[in-house]
Amino acid sequence: MTCPTAPNIVFVMTDQHRPDFMAGEGFGLDTMPFLDSLAAGGVRFRRAYTTAPACVPARTSLLTGRWPSTHRVRQNSTPQGVVRGDDLLDVLGGAGYQRFYAGKTHMYRGRKEFFEAFSGPYGHESGPDETPEQQEFAAWLRSVDHGPTTEPTPFPVELQFAHRIVSDAIGQIDARDPDRPFFSWVSMPEPHNPYQAPEPYFSMFGEDEVPARACGPEAAERKGGAYKWLRELVEEKRPGYDRLWRRYRATYCGMLRLIDDQLRRLVDHLKAQDVWRDTLLIFLADHGDYAGDYGLQRKGAGMPEVLARIPMVVHGCGVEPRDNRRDFVSLADILPTLCEVIGRPIPLGVQGRSLWQMLSGADYPAAEFADIITERGYGGLPYPDDARPELHFPYEGTRYDELNTVTQSGFSRMLRHDRYKLYQHVDGTGELYDVVADPMELDDRWNRPDMRRVQTDLQQRLHRWSLRLTDDLPDGVYDPKLPPHNWHRS
Repeated sequence: MTCPTAPNIVFVMTDQHRPDFMAGEGFGLDTMPFLDSLAAGGVRFRRAYTTAPACVPARTSLLTGRWPSTHRVRQNSTPQGVVRGDDLLDVLGGAGYQRFYAGKTHMYRGRKEFFEAFSGPYGHESGPDETPEQQEFAAWLRSVDHGPTTEPTPFPVELQFAHRIVSDAIGQIDARDPDRPFFSWVSMPEPHNPYQAPEPYFSMFGEDEVPARACGPEAAERKGGAYKWLRELVEEKRPGYDRLWRRYRATYCGMLRLIDDQLRRLVDHLKAQDVWRDTLLIFLADHGDYAGDYGLQRKGAGMPEVLARIPMVVHGCGVEPRDNRRDFVSLADILPTLCEVIGRPIPLGVQGRSLWQMLSGADYPAAEFADIITERGYGGLPYPDDARPELHFPYEGTRYDELNTVTQSGFSRMLRHDRYKLYQHVDGTGELYDVVADPMELDDRWNRPDMRRVQTDLQQRLHRWSLRLTDDLPDGVYDPKLPPHNWHRS
């Protein structure tokens, strides 16, 4: 399917979504059949990674094409500290696109400042709650205290945020100027906690059907550090919470099917409006979820595969279908990719690489996509696992935030290459795993004699990325030699 010069672009973004919980990734339950069908007709990136397993840093990377250490938003509380050049909305606006937004924001852009139509903001416990029923639903969500629930949600599907956000997006698309291309960002807060679902989704996947988890609380104890600290904190606040892990995973699966049905509803509407054939759809998430592994829920400690790897599916005009199992790609690659799709220059300061050549079936250098990095931490040194510093929530009571002073302390970079994963931490320590043989990263091979050659190679690759992420901004009198497609290797 050929693409017009300025195709319509639709982002469907989820929050805290693990890619391995889909049948197309080998999961034992068919949670997202429609997304799997889009992947079969487009490109599924099986080695797609976030730039940081935290909402605001990751979404800032999506907008800017930059890693957190460069755009400077390294925690959820600092979006206005962003350092950037032109971002995605600047590029699309400059190309004449109508820009629509519906859903969760969690980013530095203002509510209506750069969007011709804006619906939201939606959070995880409330939205633009205008009707009595919507207000009652929001109050119920807050009472859940970020779940998981043990009973079906006592409100209909139509009140769920995913349904309302898709309805908002459909309304925006229907009201568009048909003579201009549009960009629609559909940002769903789910399957992020609170973990809740109405019928039929709550009972769609039984607790006894859910595949066994890879590891439990003993793994958090074994890994130590922030894993152990977070596990002990939540157990202190919610004794026995891990007994609900099967219910938690079953509900998580139901939430994925709810999202999938709303994705299908959106695409069906695009087809009915006769705009689907000229549309490029990108489905992705900001980061993953423990989903009970390590005896943990949500996110927070470390950058294991369950948090760092994300779903990324691209479907539509100009895309040559392919199941991409080889190339390591990033959330930061989306902006430069879209620049090339619409024929605009990649802005100075963008660090991601264009994927359009691999998406469209053209030649590209395999070496450019042989590795990728993810970052974590706001700075300083990491707190020990027995630390009790002041937090932004009390130690007493059930409320907690997994992104906090301890779990986000220090700074680390993770590199993925081939079957291996290397961590380098600010305190001089490191970790090395064979994620094929050891997917939960429990057997650390750092500094083992038999891994010396592998470790040296990975450290050299990480060093090269560190040099690559040295910021080209601000612009000055010297003109840097910018590589085509932002590729640094051939």
